[in-house]
Amino acid sequence: MKVLQINTTLSASAPGRIAEEIGQVLISKGHSSYFGYGRKVRESVSETIRIGSFIDQTVHGIKTRLLDRHGFGSRQATMRFISQVERISPDIIHLHNIHGYFLNIKVLFDFLRCSGKPVVWTLHDCWPFTGHCSHFDLVGCNKWKDQCFECPNKDSYPRSIWLDNSRQNYNEKKKLFSGLDNLVLVTPSVWLSDILKESFLAGYNVSVINNGIDLKTFQINNGLMHTQGFGVEEDDILILGVANIWGKHKGLDDFLQLSKTLEAKEKILLIGLSKKQRRHLPSNIIGLSRTENQKELAMLYSRANVFVNPTYVDNFPTTNLEALACGTPVVTYKTGGSPEALDEHTGRIVEKGSITELKAALRSVIEAGKDSFSSQCRKRAELLYNKYDRFGDYINLYKQIIEKK
Repeated sequence: MKVLQINTTLSASAPGRIAEEIGQVLISKGHSSYFGYGRKVRESVSETIRIGSFIDQTVHGIKTRLLDRHGFGSRQATMRFISQVERISPDIIHLHNIHGYFLNIKVLFDFLRCSGKPVVWTLHDCWPFTGHCSHFDLVGCNKWKDQCFECPNKDSYPRSIWLDNSRQNYNEKKKLFSGLDNLVLVTPSVWLSDILKESFLAGYNVSVINNGIDLKTFQINNGLMHTQGFGVEEDDILILGVANIWGKHKGLDDFLQLSKTLEAKEKILLIGLSKKQRRHLPSNIIGLSRTENQKELAMLYSRANVFVNPTYVDNFPTTNLEALACGTPVVTYKTGGSPEALDEHTGRIVEKGSITELKAALRSVIEAGKDSFSSQCRKRAELLYNKYDRFGDYINLYKQIIEKK
């Protein structure tokens, strides 16, 4: 079986790592794995195909910023990619994030419609069924249910600083993405699966396959020595936050408010901050830049007494799973599919934006002690989020689709 996956980044960010590890499972079972990508961060075990150049992506970015036509640039780059896909002739084409300034969705979906190739599409966010944004719930907008227009989220990714073409984008996406007989949708969360029932993608079958993680990398370690270099002492209570890009949507402001209520031996460690953000932190927040070193990240999860994820927009964050695998309880907002990773033995769920509830939940976990959660956290990760099980679900889905042809 030959499987081609497509994602914005190669082996980086949660969707990129998920695609990479699906490729690893495919190869371990004797199948062939190919990976089409826009930007490369790390190497891949799959045979890789870059889609477009830096110049192609820059032009696409300009078109997005000025004309709000994200997904409709990179025409020639996508046509060149399609010619390579035809040469490979994969049995399954698996889409992940197809936004990110590297693909022309009309060229791609015209090809998919004509080729008859079976397509699996894992939706990691809401961009496929909106006229502009990747997450509508930050601004509480429900126009995507019927017709996007006058977008209230135009300044969010993929940002447009001039025109609002959300109505045209919505109508073209609806036409392109609807009515493919060979398309199966997958969502990592029940939340997004339910959302799709209210969108123009409601006609498709949807499978829920949770994200998986590497339980050999993310396991309970002794991270004490590792964090002492950051100014964290052995007896400090460490509150951890992790994000690829920090901002209001990931709860950075909430962490700043939380820091004002901490006791003397309590510290916050935030991973993924920019240099500018790190310059403006209070003394009890330690800021680190983003890391692709998974073993280092696992040690930080293990050292933390609690992982806090005050996210305002999310599907099914792998950070929650990584924390659980390292034996660390999670406190998160009731946002998207984020609460689905937890039960009463592994963390706390609070209303989005309620700093009062967030403080109370954090205090509850700290006072109970990490040891009262740790074994249950690890067991839940082993039971539900082992990458070999979850990504094996994709292999089984591929086989079912091929057998039905």
